[in-house]
Amino acid sequence: MRDQLPTQRLLGAALAALCVVLGALVLTPACAEESPAAPAPAAAPAYTPKGADTCLKCHDDAALLGLFRTAHGRPTDARSPFGHGQLQCEACHGPGDAHARGKGKNRPPLIRFGHKSGTPVPTQNEQCLACHRGTNAHWQGNAHAANDLSCADCHRAHSAEDPVRKVATQPEICTGCHLAKRTDELKPSHHPLLEGKMACTACHAAHGSTAPAQLVKHTTTELCTSCHTEYRGPFVWEHAPVTEDCSLCHQPHGSTQPSLLKTRPPFLCQECHEAQGHPSVPYTPDGLPGGGGPQRGAFLAARGCVNCHSQVHGSNHPSGSKLMR
Repeated sequence: MRDQLPTQRLLGAALAALCVVLGALVLTPACAEESPAAPAPAAAPAYTPKGADTCLKCHDDAALLGLFRTAHGRPTDARSPFGHGQLQCEACHGPGDAHARGKGKNRPPLIRFGHKSGTPVPTQNEQCLACHRGTNAHWQGNAHAANDLSCADCHRAHSAEDPVRKVATQPEICTGCHLAKRTDELKPSHHPLLEGKMACTACHAAHGSTAPAQLVKHTTTELCTSCHTEYRGPFVWEHAPVTEDCSLCHQPHGSTQPSLLKTRPPFLCQECHEAQGHPSVPYTPDGLPGGGGPQRGAFLAARGCVNCHSQVHGSNHPSGSKLMR
């Protein structure tokens, strides 16, 4: 009897295992029906077999063909979209095989550039930054990017000469948005932008900067004295506004006063310097001839305080503490 017990137990265990296996086989099809197989991933968009030759069958206007006179259309430059082994038009506009094969309004769109293109601005800019990121490290977060500006709003990639890269035509592009600065340029005292001798990028880094107002130098004074070197110093006798910030006295984009001043001396000077003691009364318009007040016209007219304090930007003279020599 004891010898039969192990045999019976083994048979019972074998039958139990067989039931489990059969149950799994029966239930497996039902489970498979409840969880259908995942759909196959969509095929990636295809590029055209002949590249630009396909595009140029339709897009052959003179304005577009100017691309071949730019760095983008240079076949001898391996970095160019038209360099050896590159994707030509599709390097910027994306895979175009479906677009080329399509018909009419149902033709799949490509990446287009410009504010009215329909392509999201981040998508446009990412196409440009794929190549130009190294020279535009500060683009993300700068004022132009924050205002949803695309590269194509300023640049003309298909033009033989990009207007925003030319000194003579760049200000017109910039002041298309910066209208107040356009007004300043028309004032009597201004930097020579309208004359085509200076561009906005001489002072501003349009693609971003760590300095205020996207300046190309760290401070306003450092920027100004990179051209106006005679005021750089250091001086034995310094004038505090000169070392602190030139824009305390000057309006850089244009002014109705001489030398880009914000207002004429002595009124400009009296914004900081009190009238007490030099002389004991302030200079006001009443002191001008016909003003009705005490006649101090010699001090108010022409250059005002600078008639005597001629070295207003600083002096190296041993006796120049008053900036008079």
